[in-house]
Amino acid sequence: MTIRHDRLVGIPVPGRTGALDVDAAVTPPFGPAGHTWAVERQEFGAAVRQLREGTAPAAAGLPTGRRRVQGLRREELGELAGMSPDYVRRLEQGRSHPSAGVVNAIARALRVGRADYERLCALAGYAAADGQVPNEVGPGAMRLLERFTDTPMFVSDAAMNLIAVNSAFLALGHWDLTGDPWEWNIAWRTFCDPFSGFRQSTVDATDHEAILVTRLRSALLRYPADASLAALVDEMRSRSRLFDTLWRTPRPVAAYESSAAFIHPDGGAVTLVGSLLAIPGDDLAALMLTAAPGSADAARLAELVGDAGEPTIIRVGRSGPG
Repeated sequence: MTIRHDRLVGIPVPGRTGALDVDAAVTPPFGPAGHTWAVERQEFGAAVRQLREGTAPAAAGLPTGRRRVQGLRREELGELAGMSPDYVRRLEQGRSHPSAGVVNAIARALRVGRADYERLCALAGYAAADGQVPNEVGPGAMRLLERFTDTPMFVSDAAMNLIAVNSAFLALGHWDLTGDPWEWNIAWRTFCDPFSGFRQSTVDATDHEAILVTRLRSALLRYPADASLAALVDEMRSRSRLFDTLWRTPRPVAAYESSAAFIHPDGGAVTLVGSLLAIPGDDLAALMLTAAPGSADAARLAELVGDAGEPTIIRVGRSGPG
């Protein structure tokens, strides 16, 4: 079976991407006066060692061949990062506190993703300065979309923008385009521009709203300099009284799933449960929509997906910020 990979036509992608620029990506150390960073040094060293041992030589541009150690050797990381093997050892043992340049060099050498880079920054006592939400569909997300072609699924970034969907998801026929700048943002469409073909019980709607607010609050904490994310939150607080209330006093998240009825344009409905799966390496999330096995909803879903034709993965563009 061949899976097509398409880009949605007519909706441009913003100029910025999720690419990591580590040349000027951290600010000076933060923390209370007199802080020794003893605990952080130990945790930073453990994180570096874990990443080093988990990095395949080929992924770092090195020859593979026969090896007696897992991942990269300290000597190889030192050579790639421009530091001595002894200094790498002292870092991993928590006996030296890294500078911002060292954090950048290690991140570049190991070719880490955004989430791992920010973790290294935090453990070293630095804050990421660019703070922009990454929006690239990584290999982990693509594998999920490719392996579950008969299951409606989308991938969203930390700001709750859809960045990729499969044809099974579009077969539900409920996601209409509005022309709003945030028409592909889940939170915006839930609180400010609701779908006409989407119905939830009060309990499920409460859970769904709590999840969205919690994720947006977490994203804003992790990416404080992302102007698009800040503008989205400000606009939502202005447009939706419910969102503003939940933003000030968020509800606890009981479970990262909820049920909804999707009303197809032909008038039929299918009830599905959405389960949120984290993709931490790229700071993305995938939502899988499933029906109860053997139910009428499962049969209806199979019919809709079958009518959609060849399995396709669509990389979604966005016409505005967010």
